[in-house]
Amino acid sequence: MISGKLKILEHALLSMGRRKQKNFAIIAVYTLTVATLASILFLTQSLRTEARNVLLDAPDLVVQRLAAGRHDLIPNHYAEKIGQLPGVGNVTPRIWGYYYDSLKKVNFTLMGIGPKERDLQLFSGELPKTAKQCALGNGIAKAYGVELGDSLVLVDSQNRTLLYEITGLFDHQSNLLTNDLILLTEPELRRFFNLPADRATDLAVQVYNQREIATLAKKIKYELPDTRPVGKTEILHTYDTVFNWRSGIMLTVFVSALIAFCILAWDKATGISAEEKREIGILKAIGWDTTDVLMLKFWEGLAVSLSSFLLGSSIAYLHIYFYGASVLTPVIQGWSVLFPEFQLTPAIDLYQIFVLAILTIVPYIACTVIPSWKSAITDPDSVMRS
Repeated sequence: MISGKLKILEHALLSMGRRKQKNFAIIAVYTLTVATLASILFLTQSLRTEARNVLLDAPDLVVQRLAAGRHDLIPNHYAEKIGQLPGVGNVTPRIWGYYYDSLKKVNFTLMGIGPKERDLQLFSGELPKTAKQCALGNGIAKAYGVELGDSLVLVDSQNRTLLYEITGLFDHQSNLLTNDLILLTEPELRRFFNLPADRATDLAVQVYNQREIATLAKKIKYELPDTRPVGKTEILHTYDTVFNWRSGIMLTVFVSALIAFCILAWDKATGISAEEKREIGILKAIGWDTTDVLMLKFWEGLAVSLSSFLLGSSIAYLHIYFYGASVLTPVIQGWSVLFPEFQLTPAIDLYQIFVLAILTIVPYIACTVIPSWKSAITDPDSVMRS
């Protein structure tokens, strides 16, 4: 029985070899469709996984102050009130802000570092200790062409030109977080943005029991009605939503590939060529059963669809994880001009791959077998005459 199926498979491969040009064109379109869809799935899943890994060390709660519905500076004494709530650990005021460079036409993130944040991992050098020192992310160093020991020129909120010595550079492996980051000492950053000493950008709150984060967020909101507590899980949900939305944009952009695949499947479903009908009639005339003919067409459809799926998935894997997803990355990552360059860690959802395989392989096999069944149950003589 197994020997007979192998013979049918061998005949299917030989039959496909006689129609090389047609099958090559089908496989090319099929592979392009699978590669496009798989690339979007791979990139979205990897970015989602990177975001989860990055946020593992994020604060359990970030408390912001709202004024007229917008983010505003928060008084430092709010940290004392929050720290008195049961279950709350350290409450750390954070100073940070955005800086636009009109020459490079790019936004940077400036963050103040206090005495408690001295354990950050740097690629080389050390964190700033004085008002005239700074540490840079890898992207900013490349944008300005500077190295350790060079100087960085910035213009503060009062239009004063300031010169900072570069004492540290972040590791390129942290690019997702630090690519557009500039670290200054906290007092210097307050002077740079002209911020009052009794206010901070937001508060980072440590929660001892992770299951009480939502409860503490409600308590903080009750005690301080003008605040907005944001939990780590809410940030993760936001990332998932954003990446899903942007991947949907990419699917819309590449809808032409989906249309090409639908046309291909429809062409197969509308009927088979006269040559294929004649071949089926000959096989029936020499003693093949209808089951054998359907098995032959099943193997042909499986060979084309499975080859295209594996080839398309492999191309997508190479595109995302070896060539940096150069086609899709600008849309998925966001609006910033200074894109972080980092090596994505392969993170493949087997469920997504299974669904993609079902949606691409099964319809093609069905579109191959069903028209063949109509010819297989017809009288061989009439089939060959037609």
